[in-house]
Amino acid sequence: MANFNEIEEARKLLGLGETATLKEIKKAYRKLAHRHHPDKHGGSDNAESETMKRLNRAYKLIIEYCDGYKYSFKQEDVSRTYPDEEYLRTFKEKWYDSI
Repeated sequence: MANFNEIEEARKLLGLGETATLKEIKKAYRKLAHRHHPDKHGGSDNAESETMKRLNRAYKLIIEYCDGYKYSFKQEDVSRTYPDEEYLRTFKEKWYDSI
């Protein structure tokens, strides 16, 4: 299990903000992996190989952290995640009432 400092270092290495979706995490990793992959540089650049190893460890750590996260399906938590949905539903109800 990783501690906060390890997660924080991995997050920064991947260029992620303090919050990120799984899609954003994967996109950041793919972008950096493509940029730093040793095969892209003739396979002999030791620095790129080390960078790629660090990226792989960071990505694995973040994914393991995300896999262990428990998601809430309570109404208030879903509403907090999608605040526009509540607004649109209220607007729609008021609009129908005015017809």
